[in-house]
Amino acid sequence: MLVRPLVLSVCWLLAGALVTPAASADPEARPVGVQAPLGEAGPPPAEAVAEPGAVVSPPPATTTSPDGWTLTVGAREETQLAIPPLTTALSTREYEVGGTYTASMTGPAEDEPPHGVLEVGYQIGCGIDMSTSNGVSLTGTAGITPSIGILGTDVISPFPEGILPGVAGNLGGGIIIGLKPGLINTVAVAEKEFTGAEPWVMVDGFRIKIDGCVGESFIRSFALLTRSTDESDAILAYYGETKKV
Repeated sequence: MLVRPLVLSVCWLLAGALVTPAASADPEARPVGVQAPLGEAGPPPAEAVAEPGAVVSPPPATTTSPDGWTLTVGAREETQLAIPPLTTALSTREYEVGGTYTASMTGPAEDEPPHGVLEVGYQIGCGIDMSTSNGVSLTGTAGITPSIGILGTDVISPFPEGILPGVAGNLGGGIIIGLKPGLINTVAVAEKEFTGAEPWVMVDGFRIKIDGCVGESFIRSFALLTRSTDESDAILAYYGETKKV
């Protein structure tokens, strides 16, 4: 008889369908305050907000002096932000700058610590210079030109019937703009004399200004490290990224 096995098979299928949980297309919502299990990816981290005017600093500069000392100078956290000048002049450039400039010196053991100077500043390049020219000037000319006319006669005669005087005037003007090729303006911010192996200078919210600059301008930072002895000077220069503003 086949009726009994068939009924048993149908019962087993129904029982399996009731025991197996139904799959859901959407993941179950996790209660507030419950952390994700290990191995499960959480929400992406919020992107860091860059400081206004942030500049990427090049790698530090390094060199070795003839007496065996290794000099290094660089910068980090640099900022350069163009701001409206107080003079409101179109030929004025003003910037708010900042950064931390560090140096280090390593070498043979000596009785006294090394000493020298760490200088920090900025260079501003102008496409067209008006600071050393005559700037904008007005020119004009004026003059009077007299003339005399002779009136002819009706009959042939060597003598004229009369003389007609005349006066003509002229007036002219123009504008002359004195422009010169671009130049680089160097603005020194700090000159630190130090005794030690790791000098540094921090600049924050410092404003620099130049006048007589027309067209595009470019700005970059610089740091000069000088190690001095009684008989020598070793100088190393660092230049920051050139920024067009």
